[in-house]
Amino acid sequence: MSADIRLAVFDHLVHMHPGYFEDNAPSEIQSRITTDTTLLQTVIGSSVSIALRNILMFFGGMVLLFLTNAKLSLIVLGSVPFVVLPVIFFGRRVRTLSRSSQDRLADVGSHAGESFRHIKGADMRSFASRVEEALRVSLQRVWLRSVLIAVVMLLVFGAIAMLLWVGGQDVLAGNTSPGDLAAFIFYAFIVAGSVGAISEVWSDLQRAAGATERLIEILESPWAIVDGHGGGQSNSDQLHGLSLDRVNFTYPSRPEQAVLQDVSFAIAPGEMVALVGPSGAGKSTLFDLLQRFYDPDSGVISLAGDDIRSLKLQDLRGTFGFVPQDPVLFAGSLRENLTYAKENASDEEIATALKAANAGDFIAALPKGLETRVGEGGIGLSGGQRQRLAIARALLLKPSFLLLDEATSALDAESEQYIRQSVEALKGDMTILVIAHRLSTVRQANRILVLEEGALIASGSHDELIASNPLYARFANIQFST
Repeated sequence: MSADIRLAVFDHLVHMHPGYFEDNAPSEIQSRITTDTTLLQTVIGSSVSIALRNILMFFGGMVLLFLTNAKLSLIVLGSVPFVVLPVIFFGRRVRTLSRSSQDRLADVGSHAGESFRHIKGADMRSFASRVEEALRVSLQRVWLRSVLIAVVMLLVFGAIAMLLWVGGQDVLAGNTSPGDLAAFIFYAFIVAGSVGAISEVWSDLQRAAGATERLIEILESPWAIVDGHGGGQSNSDQLHGLSLDRVNFTYPSRPEQAVLQDVSFAIAPGEMVALVGPSGAGKSTLFDLLQRFYDPDSGVISLAGDDIRSLKLQDLRGTFGFVPQDPVLFAGSLRENLTYAKENASDEEIATALKAANAGDFIAALPKGLETRVGEGGIGLSGGQRQRLAIARALLLKPSFLLLDEATSALDAESEQYIRQSVEALKGDMTILVIAHRLSTVRQANRILVLEEGALIASGSHDELIASNPLYARFANIQFST
């Protein structure tokens, strides 16, 4: 059950849109997948079996009590509500504190993960305060659970003491035999023990309920991006035209700020187009919209004449090779990172992609070559090496579209020159969209689109824009200068 829950939660999360992870920290989500499911596993594996066993003993003991002495059994039944009420009352509070305890433990794990990635001296004090808060909530939960068990034991054995007194009076009066009373007390201890065990297990079940609530929250989070049902453009070797028609967009977390306003343009198959503009102009957002990480608020994005919302996400995203400004590498070998794009890639295909990205030489110089492990986030590689690997991974997919988001920003001059040559060679073989702030990259493009405050304000070649657009001319003079 624990494994099924983990799979269900993970499968749900990988289809969530990026906006979900703006509001929910990935490290906190990781805690839910690991810590909360482990807690469920413990409860389901042991506490539930204890509960079932003691429930059986409770009802079996009650039957034997009535068969032995109905009068005394009614006294036992009369004491049950006094035992059950505190179990319910304290149990609800334990459930709330359990949920809070899991949240605080998630904060501890989240802070530890961030500290190990970005270690700072002040983190020791901050981490200690989070641990103390988690401890405080846990102690509250433990104290409540202890009180619950103590109250239940007091009530249960108080009831047994009453049975001894009433039963003793019956023995003295000759209404029952000492043997029957002894048997009745024995059965009463069985019932009392089972009630005590159930009350203790009830606290565990409430802890599990708190953890389950956190997992259910994830599973019930809606998918903002609904998969299409169209045939899709799955053949990445075939070039497709792309167009945007009056596209408007605001981020869900910032609805008052328009990121794109009435953006319309068309890109011919095989064309190379550069997107330029100041920070916050909406360039990276356009790339997110093209890959349907978000849907526009209004307007249509079309691929080969089809609204991309009608296409299957897997097919749509398979047409794009994306290289972000901050490349993402996973803990594992270089080969595993490269073939993440294409699992069945041959050595020849890998070598071709590495050569195109100017990454073959530095990999060949490593002792284990492609089997070298890079560490989490590619920590064992330089920024330029990670960038070239990301480009090679995108090229390995042989996409129709290559999206480069400042992909040469971390490269030295020589490596950038090689990448520019590779991009030049790819022109015509795939449609290339590049976000760039370097003049050398921008001038490679067939056409340049200028964005400002989410609006497309100009389009043309470098020379045309220098003459006609003051913003581009200023950028060319300052930001593009070499």
